[in-house]
Amino acid sequence: MTRAVIAGNDVSRLGDALATEGVDVTTAAGTANRDALEAAGIAEADVLVVTEMRLATSIPVAKELNPDVRVVVYAEGSLPDFARGQAGHILDPKLMDPDFVAEEVAAA
Repeated sequence: MTRAVIAGNDVSRLGDALATEGVDVTTAAGTANRDALEAAGIAEADVLVVTEMRLATSIPVAKELNPDVRVVVYAEGSLPDFARGQAGHILDPKLMDPDFVAEEVAAA
């Protein structure tokens, strides 16, 4: 089973779409800092989904805790340079339907 941690407010409801695809979804509370990522199970996660660009700092923290975690950024705006190289996919919710994204994440 694929495990995903969502960092940020999930206004597009990608978490629901992932759950429909059979993905075990947890949420990193608040600012998705180290403690929140650990509590959400990032060490065992297959995917980190960042839904707010302001939480870009969660990406290097998650990669430090789990170097193999795939990173999907599903948010509007521009990802800062320091995090861009660690993100596998950067997707705009205005352009990509959450059901399609969930299918692709679950299949990978």
